[in-house]
Amino acid sequence: MSEETRNNKWAGTTFGNSWMHEKLIGILRSMDIRILYFIVAVFVVPVCLVLNSGTPIIYRYFRTRWGLCWWRACIKTYKNFYCFGQVVADKFAMYAGKKFDVEIEGYEHFLALQSKPEGFIQLSAHIGNYEIAGYSLVAEKKKFNALVFAGEKESVMENRNKMFEGTNISMIGIRKDMSHLFKINDALSNGEIVSMPADRLLGSKKVIKMRFLRGEAEFPQGPFSVATMRSLDVLAVNVMKVSTKKYKIFVKPLVYDKEASRNTQIQQLAQGYIDELDRMLMMYPEQWYNYFEFWK
Repeated sequence: MSEETRNNKWAGTTFGNSWMHEKLIGILRSMDIRILYFIVAVFVVPVCLVLNSGTPIIYRYFRTRWGLCWWRACIKTYKNFYCFGQVVADKFAMYAGKKFDVEIEGYEHFLALQSKPEGFIQLSAHIGNYEIAGYSLVAEKKKFNALVFAGEKESVMENRNKMFEGTNISMIGIRKDMSHLFKINDALSNGEIVSMPADRLLGSKKVIKMRFLRGEAEFPQGPFSVATMRSLDVLAVNVMKVSTKKYKIFVKPLVYDKEASRNTQIQQLAQGYIDELDRMLMMYPEQWYNYFEFWK
């Protein structure tokens, strides 16, 4: 499947307009988030299951990747949409000032790297709720640059900026002219942190084909190539929802042989990333949020 086809399956923006977002934030300032969860479960998810083009894709994900029978795959598909609805609700709840309990596993790895003069890379995926990592893994000694979709709704970007006020976190928008690559290069040259997703091609034609969950999938070569080009340290960071008001951040160093050939380094780094992604999904299979044909 071509990247153009994939992009047609995914708009890359949060549903709704600015007025709707601001109203929702205002309501959540005084409303218990569980009430919104109920609305999502009873009214929003059933409609999405019928109208969303991602429904058969997620159903096949559970049937093919996890080998579930048809009725269990149907239940899991519902749970997937419900979990995603909770994640979206939680983002707006954070914009409204709500707090979530956050547990961090492997925080010492992040602290060790932020104390070094060299920059490093954080790799994420479209699972769980990675945005919470930006509000929890705060680097006091380095500037933190998060790669984000430049076409996101203005209201969402404004609320993100408000959340980042008073911190050394900034956002680098992914643009069609690839100008974001220069900003990434500058940030790493200055010894800063760059966070980027490694499970979507985002316009790049350079891919690495890897075995993942019983099938062959294409991953972007770019994030792994950038790291190996400079022999940078790399962390895989995933943020998974574990209960109504709690998230757990998993910080995992990705080890590769920096003396090996570039191709070998890229292969090793990609394999380490995929192994960690596989580990997360073994624990939280419903929190997979790539709503396009990921596997060949």
